[in-house]
Amino acid sequence: MSELRSQQASTSFVLVNLAYVEAAEYFTEPVNREPPSREAQILTLKNTPEFDILVIGGGATGSGCALDAVTRGLKTALVERDDFSSGTSSRSTKLIHGGVRYLQKAIMKLDIEQYRMVKEALHERANLLEIAPHLSAPLPIMLPIYKWWQLPYYWVGIKLYDLVAGSNCLKSSYVLSKSRALEHFPMLQKDKLVGAIVYYDGQHNDARMNLAIALTAARYGAATANYMEVVNLLKKTDPQTGKEHVSGARCKDVLTGQEFDVRAKCVINATGPFTDSVRKMDDKNAAAICQPSAGVHIVMPGYYSPESMGLLDPATSDGRVIFFLPWQKMTIAGTTDTPTDITQHPIPSEEDINFILNEVRNYLSCDVEVRRGDVLAAWSGIRPLVTDPKSEDTQSISRNHVVDISESGLITIAGGKWTTYRSMAEDTVNAAIKIHNLKAGPSRTVGLFLQGGKDWSPTLYIRLVQDYGLESEVAQHLAATYGDKAFEVAKMASVTGKRWPIVGVRLVSEFPYIEAEVKYGIKEYACTAVDMISRRTRLAFLNVQAAEEALPRIVELMGRELNWDDHKKEEELETAKKFLYYEMGYKSRSEQLTDRTEISLLPSDIDRYKKRFHKFDADQKGFITIVDVQRVLESINVQMDENTLHEILNEVDLNKNGQVELNEFLQLMSAIQKGRVSGSRLAILMKTAEENLERRVPIPVDRSCGGFSSRGRNGKEKLEKICDTHKAVDLKLVDSIFVLKESDLFK
Repeated sequence: MSELRSQQASTSFVLVNLAYVEAAEYFTEPVNREPPSREAQILTLKNTPEFDILVIGGGATGSGCALDAVTRGLKTALVERDDFSSGTSSRSTKLIHGGVRYLQKAIMKLDIEQYRMVKEALHERANLLEIAPHLSAPLPIMLPIYKWWQLPYYWVGIKLYDLVAGSNCLKSSYVLSKSRALEHFPMLQKDKLVGAIVYYDGQHNDARMNLAIALTAARYGAATANYMEVVNLLKKTDPQTGKEHVSGARCKDVLTGQEFDVRAKCVINATGPFTDSVRKMDDKNAAAICQPSAGVHIVMPGYYSPESMGLLDPATSDGRVIFFLPWQKMTIAGTTDTPTDITQHPIPSEEDINFILNEVRNYLSCDVEVRRGDVLAAWSGIRPLVTDPKSEDTQSISRNHVVDISESGLITIAGGKWTTYRSMAEDTVNAAIKIHNLKAGPSRTVGLFLQGGKDWSPTLYIRLVQDYGLESEVAQHLAATYGDKAFEVAKMASVTGKRWPIVGVRLVSEFPYIEAEVKYGIKEYACTAVDMISRRTRLAFLNVQAAEEALPRIVELMGRELNWDDHKKEEELETAKKFLYYEMGYKSRSEQLTDRTEISLLPSDIDRYKKRFHKFDADQKGFITIVDVQRVLESINVQMDENTLHEILNEVDLNKNGQVELNEFLQLMSAIQKGRVSGSRLAILMKTAEENLERRVPIPVDRSCGGFSSRGRNGKEKLEKICDTHKAVDLKLVDSIFVLKESDLFK
């Protein structure tokens, strides 16, 4: 009964807030200190007689429409079939940019539309950097020059980019000599390098930015709900004209199966690649306007790029543009641009992954071996290119966004780009107000801080360290993810039981995500384990293996908070693993080493690896087990957890029979030599064990080149050297990894 009263009180509070916002002529502060719970939001959707605006789609544009509408004083609802930012908005290049290549095309083709798009995007870039300073920052991007004639050509183009930005220019571009370019980007291809041009654009955490927009809309009074699918559109007949017009939507709670109607004076379709499916709900004969294009990105270790300098390849082998950027202490490379079918679950292809790797090889020094095994994650995002249905040339792709109004009053916003989500939302709500005679003021979202941005400062993390006893890396991460809300996450952090850090138990050792973020993520409307690993944290986008390792603990923590039974926990675990396997590149990564992998080794290599294998297979069985590995480790006075050993052997146990056979070991070593596999714990363990059977030096086994304890002299220096040799980990991780003897894995 008390829970029921609490729910009713919460619902009443939300409804009152919505009514307050509707009546307000202007706003000063959000009406909700915190976003209401999902349950309260659903009750508001059910119980509100009629909204002014119902937005379908919780990506950047849909969330932006909801925020724009509610801050104008309109009673607003937002529904999303999946999670906020689950589609294209979380799978971008992570740039906030005007588009250098669009400006080039605008000038070369005298295209005024593309020029206006660039100018608008540069204005929106500046605004986004201002309203979410914790989630975004300027990023210098290098354009390497390999032909003398290109230097003045690109210099003029980049200077025009600065000029178009005007007062919104982040920092003036500049030219670097060859030597200075190599100082800034030492892994760059040196041969024939003339120099480089550096210009500035913005970078952001796209999924967290999208979430911040949706949460801000909820705090200002919008009734927002993820996992709320639109089954069909509601219509009613105008008694004066006799025409039908859209009057809401039949919605289904994906998590419970419950259906109900949400009525609204105006419905906005902001569903990105799924634009046409909603348009056909309105008119089954509506012509398709979306022409989807797939963009694949890959993530590689951080040592592939400098910490604070990106790279632009303006003309790839097939005329596309490739960015090579530092992001979240990793390196992101992409994107491709190929026609695709529309799907909720796009999969990165091996062909696209290899295309990006080949382009990266063209720009990096031959000293840097670009290996397929270093692709830690990969994803595909569907870019919803559109044709303007009102244009005479229906085959022409519109580079700007399109606002379309159907005969029944459905408003569709499509096209555009991440950076311009706010202006797209403003144009859409302007159209809604005009067409449906809604009473509202002008847009107020320019300069409106998103959740976490208002009281953020670059030194906020220091207070987190001092006040709560968090690790500096964790504190910096929390400040950069949650802004001024980071203190609320810190308050939830568990005590570690160590002298330092005092609080903040990590989900996985090499990333600064902590368990408290799982609890806080539920307050941010996270409903599934996939929500948590991909959009509340970004683990799935950074390292699929690390995300898989963190999954059991994440499911356990979410299960406690959401009262999941064992069946539900198992279901969440399997769904999340499937997501990692297909959508985040784990499948293509695991296919680099299978029971069908060809063994391409020299006879001398085969003999050497056989001898190494038989050090463990003392009984000449033809295979090794956990017992064999434990025996060898004990002989050099090393203890290792049995579960860890099982994980290490399972990575190479290709036929999953509980043992590693000689043929499987040779397949592993062949794949490593080809660069298709990197950071194999078993390969490193067996190599160093072989060398140290007499010396008795501890061996590292962490997933990416380190693991259990060694406190010998010069340990850190040795690890730095071997990790640099094998390119198995970012050297920033050295302090958290332990030591092994320096040696070449293939000797």
